[in-house]
Amino acid sequence: MAHFAAERMDERYAIFSRAGESFDTDRTEIGAGNFPGPTARPAMPPSMASKVLAFFEVSPHYKVVKHHLREASSAQQIDYELLQALIATESGFDAMAVSPKGAIGLMQIMPATAARYGVTGDQKTSVEKKLSDPRINIKTGSRYLSYLLHLFPGRLELALAAYNAGEGAVQRAGNKIPNYKETQNYVTTVMQLYTLLKPSALMADKHQTPTRVRMQLQGGATKRGNMISSGSSMAPTFPESTSHLRD
Repeated sequence: MAHFAAERMDERYAIFSRAGESFDTDRTEIGAGNFPGPTARPAMPPSMASKVLAFFEVSPHYKVVKHHLREASSAQQIDYELLQALIATESGFDAMAVSPKGAIGLMQIMPATAARYGVTGDQKTSVEKKLSDPRINIKTGSRYLSYLLHLFPGRLELALAAYNAGEGAVQRAGNKIPNYKETQNYVTTVMQLYTLLKPSALMADKHQTPTRVRMQLQGGATKRGNMISSGSSMAPTFPESTSHLRD
């Protein structure tokens, strides 16, 4: 299991990402997980990158839902690796994960969001139980992500920010990543995992992903998104200023 924490909990943790710095794919080696400053330097050591990739090779939770990811990727025309990175960040592939705010399952979907796509409770099955079903969860979450990708065309980082904080928050911020630390770190984490899983991702067709992403991370409130509790053993948690990954 991959674990994210705001600080180094023990010797198994290594730096994964840093806040307060820029992330610009035009000035960075694609897929290397670099944060360019005065000189580009890796935010994640190559050995740690290998361990992150190995997580997907050995995780039984990931393996049992791979076919649902493929179906959603094909149906919504979203990169498989983008869904993979988002779910790893949202829930660590724990289908039973529930956030303090009530977001459920692999893609951490709120019941109100699920209702937009026809997923509601009935006399036989509650909406919570339905969203714990990997097939329903991934189908619903990928439809919502597809909507956001079309709402912010060519701006993958804004679509991801909207998935975490809501499209209204992004729009109120002037179509920029909201000034919320959690959302900023969330976007950075998903983007790094995505480019690690698919190094050519940001060079893809602009209708699916942007050819360039540029973010400046700075200041802001915390705990504004739907991240699951740090008490869950499967849950990535996100930092105030830096993120550490434990192998």
